[in-house]
Amino acid sequence: MKWQNALHDYQLYLKIERGLSANSVENYNRDVFKLIGFLEANEIFISPIAIGNETIQQFIYQISKEVNARSQSRIISGLRSFFDYLIFENYRKDNPTSLLETPKIGRKLPDTLAIEEIDLLIHQIDLSKAEGERNRAMLETLYSCGLRVTELITLKISDLFFSESFIKVTGKGDKQRFVPINIETQKYIDIYRKQIRTHINIKKGFEDTLFLNRRGKQLTRNMIFMIIKGLALKAELGKTVSPHTFRHSFATHLLENGADLRSIQQMLGHESITTTEIYMHLDKSFLKQVMEKYHPRK
Repeated sequence: MKWQNALHDYQLYLKIERGLSANSVENYNRDVFKLIGFLEANEIFISPIAIGNETIQQFIYQISKEVNARSQSRIISGLRSFFDYLIFENYRKDNPTSLLETPKIGRKLPDTLAIEEIDLLIHQIDLSKAEGERNRAMLETLYSCGLRVTELITLKISDLFFSESFIKVTGKGDKQRFVPINIETQKYIDIYRKQIRTHINIKKGFEDTLFLNRRGKQLTRNMIFMIIKGLALKAELGKTVSPHTFRHSFATHLLENGADLRSIQQMLGHESITTTEIYMHLDKSFLKQVMEKYHPRK
């Protein structure tokens, strides 16, 4: 079996069997590509079925000089998944990554913005330009609904249930959830839809896509990153701000104002509550208030 054939089959498995998004599949593939690149650079001619632990260790030793512990850990995890697939398909009997030690890393705490910083960032939007109303509606939606960037750009007009104050969000693995949306954000979306979007020459296939670029097509993830980066520079926040920063801020502010983790988990679309628990570190005073309010021995 050649590497390219194995990787192609693995991609289909991730997409069809595991239902992963295109971005997730690409990330898994990237880890295997790094290993293939190492083998080619060192003229190591060995198949994915025959490669052993010693060669994998050489590869990990090499990349440890180039990437941090967190990236190294992710690459090991990606390779482990790939070889687990080969075992699942009966191509191999063992996983050559099983003896690798994953670097110990601290839990990465999410960056957040204060409410005043979010307001300052949004105020940098130039509403005299057509895309200004769109950008304001997008950022308000990111923050008020806690969406991932892919969930934002794929949001459909048919996903808007404003009379019930909900939107339908399609998350990872095409799993759908309903997220509440406040009146203010609904107002900004309606302004964009009625005053800006109606004047765009919408391309075929994107008639139901809510947020469009000037060519009438779906926005790219990179475009959202660039818009937010530009606004952060104008606002002189002195922080690295991304679409995910709005999602983190959404969860953090809900927690600080008394929302329970289970509700936040459902709105974020986390499969496991442990993923949501990362936000518990952000406000120790909140935990103290919960103890004082609910514990019988106050």
